[in-house]
Amino acid sequence: MTFKTPDLCDEFETELGTTVRVVAPMFQRYGGRNSFSGEIVTLKIFEDNSLVREAFAEDGKGKVLVIDGGGSLRCALVGDQLAILAKKNGWEGAIVYGCIRDSGAINGIDIGVRALNTHPQKSIKKGVGDRNIAVTFGGVTFNPGEYLYADEDGVLVSSKTLC
Repeated sequence: MTFKTPDLCDEFETELGTTVRVVAPMFQRYGGRNSFSGEIVTLKIFEDNSLVREAFAEDGKGKVLVIDGGGSLRCALVGDQLAILAKKNGWEGAIVYGCIRDSGAINGIDIGVRALNTHPQKSIKKGVGDRNIAVTFGGVTFNPGEYLYADEDGVLVSSKTLC
């Protein structure tokens, strides 16, 4: 699927505003895909990536994992092994409100990733967190089952498919 987020913003602007929600420009681009889109699956975790592994182990065809890591800059929530697992299981990409590691390796994997930054330390593994709940960061609420579009110009969320 080919799209440009500026074009989607223009096309879906209405007299009452817009049908798309624009995430604040806070993320760095990683992964081998400059653009990706899909149905949102959410995780709310804090410095524990156990649920990320569980999610990426499932079929992710047509889906984007949105990880609310509380904005923590103290450890990484996604590394190269998880990115490989995500690619293997068909995930389109991930938005990480937190850090990743192994960014050089992740940049060579055909998956889209947006994260606040990188951090070399791994997370703890206690299996704590929530899945498929509404999460809010970057001025936007991400609801499971909605749709996310990310490219070089930004990240958009919509309650319906746009293209």
